[in-house]
Amino acid sequence: MNKSVLIIAAHPDDEILGCGGTAALHARDGDDVHSIIVCEGESLRYGNVPVGQLEQANAAARHLNVKKVHWLGFRDQHLDTHTLIDIVTPLEHVVDEIQPSIVYCQFGGDINRDHQILFQAALVALRPTRAFLRSIYAFDTASSTEWGYPRSFIPDTWIDISETLDQKLEALSCYTSELREYPHPRSTDGLRGRAAGWGTQCCMKSAEVFMTIRSVYRNGNTPV
Repeated sequence: MNKSVLIIAAHPDDEILGCGGTAALHARDGDDVHSIIVCEGESLRYGNVPVGQLEQANAAARHLNVKKVHWLGFRDQHLDTHTLIDIVTPLEHVVDEIQPSIVYCQFGGDINRDHQILFQAALVALRPTRAFLRSIYAFDTASSTEWGYPRSFIPDTWIDISETLDQKLEALSCYTSELREYPHPRSTDGLRGRAAGWGTQCCMKSAEVFMTIRSVYRNGNTPV
């Protein structure tokens, strides 16, 4: 049975950095994959000179066969100027529209303040009263998760992306405004090495890793 999958990302490119390979696997298996990008990522760094991140994000989504990108339009690095309910309400609208069984979201211990606040808002928008939710995972975001302190990201789920790593890197290459030169962690070589490093922990060539926030099995079902 095909599943509905939702990725919740703070900024354009977070959705690829954290779970681009996993998203491609879901799409390959026939699942409907959607992503929410909560903030634009241009105003703080590029001012009034747009760099085309909307087009870049949509191009990246096509590489992964993501069905739709949902834009919420909050300003970059300004989530702390809003009440939590301001962020929760539009999240809930998309969640209720898609009714995902699996959700991947930012990790709350990242160095980036927007990531931290979005994680708290996601916990509210994804509370267990929504019975269609089965599993929620937090993902590792290069140049944000490993720079947080205390370093509290401890993965418990490894997904083999050996067959979709190139697809992930091609999608990330659409974000010309976000890529950096090696050895920056947000470079294609850096991400390839990162996937290899995570993978070898579980005898895989390449992996993406996640922390389980919640897994619920209703009506007598067991994990598969």
